[in-house]
Amino acid sequence: MDVAQATETSSGESEGGTPRRVVVVGGVAGGMSTATRLRRLDGSAEIVVVERSGHVSYANCGLPYFVGGVIEDEDDLLLQTPERLFERFRLDVRVDSEVVAIDATDRRVTVRSTLDGSEYDLPYDRLVLSPGAVPVRPPIPGFERVRVLRTVEDAHDLFGAVAARPASAVVIGGGFIGLETAENLAHAGIPTTVVEATDQVMPPLDPEMAILVQAELERHGIAVETGVAVTEVTAAGVRLADGRELPGEVVVGSIGVRPDTRLAEMAGLAIGPRGGIAVDGAGLTSDPAIYAVGDAVEKIDSIGGKASLIALANVANRQGRRVADHIAGLAARPAPSLGTAIVKVFDRTAAMTGWNEKRLRDAGRPYAVIRSHPMNHAGYYPGAEQMSLKLLIDPVAGTILGAQAVGGAGVDKRIDVLATAMTGGLTAPELADLELAYAPPFSSAKDPVNMLGYMAENLVSGDCDPVEADEVAPLLDDGWTLLDVRSEAENRRGTVDGSVLAPLDDLRELLPDLGPGPFLVTCQVGQRGHTATALLQDLGIRARNLDGGYLSWKAWRAAAARDVSLLGDVAVG
Repeated sequence: MDVAQATETSSGESEGGTPRRVVVVGGVAGGMSTATRLRRLDGSAEIVVVERSGHVSYANCGLPYFVGGVIEDEDDLLLQTPERLFERFRLDVRVDSEVVAIDATDRRVTVRSTLDGSEYDLPYDRLVLSPGAVPVRPPIPGFERVRVLRTVEDAHDLFGAVAARPASAVVIGGGFIGLETAENLAHAGIPTTVVEATDQVMPPLDPEMAILVQAELERHGIAVETGVAVTEVTAAGVRLADGRELPGEVVVGSIGVRPDTRLAEMAGLAIGPRGGIAVDGAGLTSDPAIYAVGDAVEKIDSIGGKASLIALANVANRQGRRVADHIAGLAARPAPSLGTAIVKVFDRTAAMTGWNEKRLRDAGRPYAVIRSHPMNHAGYYPGAEQMSLKLLIDPVAGTILGAQAVGGAGVDKRIDVLATAMTGGLTAPELADLELAYAPPFSSAKDPVNMLGYMAENLVSGDCDPVEADEVAPLLDDGWTLLDVRSEAENRRGTVDGSVLAPLDDLRELLPDLGPGPFLVTCQVGQRGHTATALLQDLGIRARNLDGGYLSWKAWRAAAARDVSLLGDVAVG
């Protein structure tokens, strides 16, 4: 699609010389970003915002925290009102109104009041669609009893149900909103169960990272059922595919969302291969007078370069700004998306950017894994918390393909640095050269991101050949000896199955009794294992290091068995 097909001048006037009318459908995130940015660029355009709900510019990402009472005042969620938007921006904001028809030929929409059903036609010179996404509602018997959480009205409904002090709740779906909702139901004192049809919560994470999130849920009393689907919603709860019934006076559905393309289809707009509205880099659809932004549109994925569906508020806001620029006659810079996301689950944080292992495998793309378990700041400074980091890179070029992090404080900082590095085109080894802020309360002299860079240097250069957890048993079957180079006390608290204790400081002396090798080396997190592997290689002995050490192996084993208890005292990651 040629961006140049939108031949509007930047004078604020339509072809007839009258002030241009821009109609924006949807008053949250992308839609409101478009409207306010356009007003700052063009003082004379008539800008009308049509919003189906009774609120605009509300913080829908904060809705679960309102339900749980963490955010006590509803007004804190309402970032703007129609009145304030008119006073500041002279925007004509029409709430409780929905567009029910689009005549793309005559450039007009039909608007219906959701209060009294009255209708009227609204002409436009430019139309911006920001309808968002709609919750997936599968054809499950009784699903009409399921509540969703997408709008302020939904939050009111669920808040009322929580205030009635139900004896139990079930959340169907273990993604971002599902886990946030479950946490807040638990905050409200309601026994809650999360049911996820796939084998893990947080499907965007790889299993050994997601199991750490599940452990946090269970540590706070939330029951988790994975690998089983809900087949019926009953009057008392839900029935699972294996025949079990779970009590749930309140049932919340968070199975996922799909792009709301109803209006786009009415207008005859092109729909992309992923089922979202197809747009170019400026947000222009197949109609030269219609733009689209937000969760309803397809985005270009930064890693694969193809269309993807990414439902994130910051991406929608960015798109809205670009559309406003283009309508005003400015150059619109395309911005592919990494899908960077983060979620709080009680005292843990899980964050990710780029692709995970499953997506890389499915695409047939070569990759290598780097794992680390650093502290968020200097270990000698009080309050240090451990996190689990995972970096996915091209094994030859060192290109960063994705990253994941689970832990406490500092997770958000590291994933943001990694996402910034990816956007800037830095390779994984170049992470070692980033000059990041350091003081003991905030980081270490070698920040965890720098350490990932050092590890990437070793891997890409061929200085190390790490072993993944699922390779351990086959290597042992092939005659490799597994050395645990930690201390005797650490070994007593648990070790990788089949290992032989050989503390690093005693390794040289113990070698005559350990046999000729080859050796697979493990420690707690991989650092001492790397040192031991280098020592053995210097002596001419074949050796490889277990990536991420005992902690990564234990998380892998727990994820494979879908058994949080196997994490033991390392559940916090």
